Amino acid sequence: MSESVIVVENLVKRYKELIALDHFNLDIKQGEIFGLLGPNGSGKTTAINCILALLNYDKGNVQVFGEDMKPDSYEQKSKIGVVMQNVAVFDELTVYDNIDFFCGLYIKDKKLRKQYVEEAIEFVDLADYKKFYPKKLSGGLLRRLNIACGIAHKPTLIFMDEPTVAVDPQSRNKILEGIQELNRHGATIVYTSHYMEEVEQICTRIAIIDKGKNLAMGTTDELKKMIKKNETISIELLDLPETISEQIKALPHVYDMTYTDNLLKVFYSGGKHNLIRLLDFLKQEDISFGRVYSERPTLNDVFLEITGTELRD
Repeated sequence: MSESVIVVENLVKRYKELIALDHFNLDIKQGEIFGLLGPNGSGKTTAINCILALLNYDKGNVQVFGEDMKPDSYEQKSKIGVVMQNVAVFDELTVYDNIDFFCGLYIKDKKLRKQYVEEAIEFVDLADYKKFYPKKLSGGLLRRLNIACGIAHKPTLIFMDEPTVAVDPQSRNKILEGIQELNRHGATIVYTSHYMEEVEQICTRIAIIDKGKNLAMGTTDELKKMIKKNETISIELLDLPETISEQIKALPHVYDMTYTDNLLKVFYSGGKHNLIRLLDFLKQEDISFGRVYSERPTLNDVFLEITGTELRD
């Protein structure tokens, strides 16, 4: 079992009457890409700021690299990279000088720093934009610059708070590939996003957070097993008599169904060969149908069932 890089125990953070973190717990292992998933106001960014000792909290304990994390834990912080949601670069500095400045906060050796800056520029594919100022960059290129500033000093723990917000699909893919590459080189990554498909694509484990609480944690497959929905079968039908609806509801493993705009959706909590059984039933009842498809639960289904709300972009 890998060592824990981050351990958060019973963290409580209040803003007057608002409880931003409510006995929040987290355990992130070395080498993970760990996803924090939650709606706006769920406590994701607050949790990150408390872990980084950028915010005081009311109760609880935070350990990073096996030691208590405090505002003056400079040795621990030198091993951490942060890419926050809001782009944080200097408009007065070029791409190269921005990366050099942030790298210089940790790497004092000029020769080594130059090497690291060049490697960061190559990593985010900004070699053609070294002399550009941030205002001349597109949203996607600006995000890549933001990432380069956060990872140039080669941290072993990287926080990425929604790094793909408002970027084009090509830049988004580039960023996701870069995150996986950083992880392959040994970095542990804490990743927040509103995009379910991103989290499902790159994260080894995921925590679902809402109202300051960690509601569920596990791999994508483990999270999907926590919910009732196991399979959804959708069938196009011109008509569905009420008597047939009642019989469908009585089929094995069916826990719910809907029929709207000529589309029948049947929800299953388990079982095998559900599709074959349902189609056989419709044929037996002489009911004609059109397109048919079966879907396994998505991360969005998990989020909806666990939190009671949909995660919106």
